[in-house]
Amino acid sequence: MELFCLIVSLVAKLAKLARALLADGMRFMALLVRSRTALAAENLFLRKQLAFYQERKIRPRRFDNVTRFMLVLLSHSFAWQDALANVTPKTFIGWHRAGFRLFWRWESRPGRPPIPIELRRLIREMALSNISWGEERIANELLLKLGIRISPCTVRKYMPKRPRGQPRGDQRWSTFVHNHAAAILACDFCVVVTATFRLLYVLVVIEHQTRRIVHCNVTTHPTVAWTLQQLREAIPSDHRYRFLIHDGDGIFSPHLDQSITHMGLRVLKTPPRSPKANSLCERVIGTLRRECLDFLIPLTENHLRIITRNWVSHYNRGRPHSSLGPGIPDPPVELPVTPHRHQHCIPNHCKVVAHPVLGGLHHEYGLLAKAA
Repeated sequence: MELFCLIVSLVAKLAKLARALLADGMRFMALLVRSRTALAAENLFLRKQLAFYQERKIRPRRFDNVTRFMLVLLSHSFAWQDALANVTPKTFIGWHRAGFRLFWRWESRPGRPPIPIELRRLIREMALSNISWGEERIANELLLKLGIRISPCTVRKYMPKRPRGQPRGDQRWSTFVHNHAAAILACDFCVVVTATFRLLYVLVVIEHQTRRIVHCNVTTHPTVAWTLQQLREAIPSDHRYRFLIHDGDGIFSPHLDQSITHMGLRVLKTPPRSPKANSLCERVIGTLRRECLDFLIPLTENHLRIITRNWVSHYNRGRPHSSLGPGIPDPPVELPVTPHRHQHCIPNHCKVVAHPVLGGLHHEYGLLAKAA
């Protein structure tokens, strides 16, 4: 509250000074157009009145800071020693010295001057884009790549501050997944209930980089041998994969993991009760339920196999994925790109066609050339 009152008082004084400067400047401009004789007569007239007050020993009102500043400013235009009447020369010179002390105190204020705002924005952008970088790394990057010499302490001053108690923010697991997405496969099971209340198990194998489902199959009795055979069918002999993620289910036995290792993959087993460690596979299973199994009731194992295969084909070749930019994991043809973002019209030589998926549960749209 005291700081707020001080700021308000300072602003009021500055406004008063600005008004005084403007008024005196206008008076000075008006005096410039007057004749020299009129100015001399007015000066003598004012001196006579001032002498009258001096004879009566009437003390003038105390000068405020604005008046002192104006008198010091005007004193540079003439010999003020002869015109000084209300205060002593020592007091007037003290006003001069106080003004110089205030000026040099402002010029000599502690701390370094702030760096340009463009450089401050660049430092914040570099810190946010490279979370693991510190002030020394950013300072070295600016010096060696851009030729800007700046102290690491100054860089730390303008780096965005992390709230207390929050993690460092260097996306450790997500960074690992992003860097190795092309070499990661993930698999998991989900349970489906048929119309006759039988439990069926669906195995889904997904590729991290493209979000493409590389394999999907259904069984009533998931065993180690059956699961291993499905993984052998999903992973070709000339594969480029390096990791396979699965949970700690008993189906994924040490024998299965050893067989996967012989295929050239390293098994990454997720911790117990940590579905986020295999988030992409968990997400695709949730999408399978929300977009397919919640609307269809399978009758038999073969019926469920047909449904899932049709949906997987739609998922890989026709369903847009926001995480891909948006994009399609396995587009059948090259997708048309609109040359301008505000172009909404359909080409005249084409028409839009819709292909039903799963009996009309979903539709895939595309352009088809019109008949000549």
